[in-house]
Amino acid sequence: MADEAKAKGNAAFYSGDYTTAIKHFSDAIALAPTNHVLFSNRSAAYASLQKYDDALNDAKKTVELKPDWSKGYSRLGAAHLGLTQYKDAIVAYKKGLDFDPNNEALKSGLADAESAAAASSSSPNPFADSFAGPEMWAKLTADPSTRPYLLQPDFVKMMQEIQKNPNNLNLYLKDQRVMQALGALLNVKFRAPNGGEDMDIPETDEKKPTSANAPVEERSREPEPMDVSEEEREAKEKKAQALKEKELGNAAYKKKDFETAIAHYTKAIELYDEDISFITNRAAVYLEMGKYEECIKDCDKAVERGRELRSDYKMVARALTRKGSALVKMAKTSKDYEPAIETFQKALTEHRNPDTLKKLNEAEKAKKDLEQQEYFDPKLADESREKGNEYFKEQKYPDAIKHYTEAIKRNPKDHRAFSNRAACYTKLGAMPEGLKDAEKCIELDPAFAKGYTRKGAIQFFMKEYEKALETYQEGLKHDPQNQELLDGIRRCVDQMNKASRGDISPEELKERQAKAMHDPEVQNILSDPVMRQVLQDIQENPNAAQEHMKNPMVMNKIQKLVNAGIIQVR
Repeated sequence: MADEAKAKGNAAFYSGDYTTAIKHFSDAIALAPTNHVLFSNRSAAYASLQKYDDALNDAKKTVELKPDWSKGYSRLGAAHLGLTQYKDAIVAYKKGLDFDPNNEALKSGLADAESAAAASSSSPNPFADSFAGPEMWAKLTADPSTRPYLLQPDFVKMMQEIQKNPNNLNLYLKDQRVMQALGALLNVKFRAPNGGEDMDIPETDEKKPTSANAPVEERSREPEPMDVSEEEREAKEKKAQALKEKELGNAAYKKKDFETAIAHYTKAIELYDEDISFITNRAAVYLEMGKYEECIKDCDKAVERGRELRSDYKMVARALTRKGSALVKMAKTSKDYEPAIETFQKALTEHRNPDTLKKLNEAEKAKKDLEQQEYFDPKLADESREKGNEYFKEQKYPDAIKHYTEAIKRNPKDHRAFSNRAACYTKLGAMPEGLKDAEKCIELDPAFAKGYTRKGAIQFFMKEYEKALETYQEGLKHDPQNQELLDGIRRCVDQMNKASRGDISPEELKERQAKAMHDPEVQNILSDPVMRQVLQDIQENPNAAQEHMKNPMVMNKIQKLVNAGIIQVR
């Protein structure tokens, strides 16, 4: 059991997943607490995460369990070096060389420790000039690997502290971002122990910044290889070959050489089945080629395998999103969009990616549009409208609305159904709904006079007399002799004249004024300094008021206020 946990830890370590490696090594230690190799391996994993205190504890335990094992002193020296305990690191490396004088790792570590010790003892900071002046910020902004760090307040604060006093650099050397910045300023690329992530076929333009954690004066020791079996070594080699196949597949995909790309991705899958990106990449090629069934099979396989491996939820979400895209491509009816929508929703529960959300919204809209197209039937729409007319005559307005609504669903371009439903809403006192239908009726057929009479009547009932007057006048442009429109204009003028003469009750005047104050046009008139002066002149200076009234624009605004009941003319 301990060997199995150790093998899993080694595999996680080589894949760069040091946290998982630590978990497996800890499980193995719990089963075999006297195995010095397990403590050595976990020390290396802690060092890779820059948890040097933990790495030091495990290294000390390694040496305690196996005092004559040279690798234990290599781990001990690396931990001391990471903690900038240079003298202790030198002692540890020398102690290891006593047991194995020809060990290259110990020799290299000793040289690094001695170099770091010498650099730390010298007073002038050799990198002071690199952090001086605004040139530092310009270089960090220009370098794509450090540009994202400038959005992180703690990083900016550290760089400001270093700029104030370059000797502060030693305080922050354990921070990978600072080391990356130092590399950018010195035009030197530092190598991080965990390397970089493999490139995948991108679905967005987002790129991840590269990180590094190797100081100059005190280079972090890259963990030595684990003690692995022949099977583990073979698995590592196969993974490396698989990654090369993936890179070749990516290159072929970019060149639109899809058959070659599939061949490389398939080879990668055969070599190493613990990376679902190989499968999702092949699915992307099938999607591009229009082989949607093959794409869906690969996506299902990637999701299933990803759950077994506990892969990154983003990778699982990517597989689901690609499956949804394939299902959308295959959709021919509104029903066909349902599994695609469900798949996109599942992807969003894994990772809320904006691109997936966009695809979901597009699929839902396409489904709705297709449903309307499938439901479209002008003949059935006419039948439903006639049934609605019968119920209207019987004053069964809710039943009439039900049939008019069905008619609209069957033929959303029929202006008559909207006009009739507006009449029903008016009878039921649902003025906002009636107004909306009347406006839709006019939008569909601007020459249909009945639409204007419906809208004007609703506005009149809502005591918006000026708006109703405008609606009736607009309708007369299309049907100058329409008696309903002419009667509507007469009623509006009568009501507006009552307001201007003060022939309305105080309650009605108050209600009309309250409504007017919500009218943006009235608000603009009352907030205009020029109009405020005009209104003051009307009250205090009749001669000046007569001059103002000669201006057509002023006259129109005054009439607007009169109609709204804001001012009265006696």
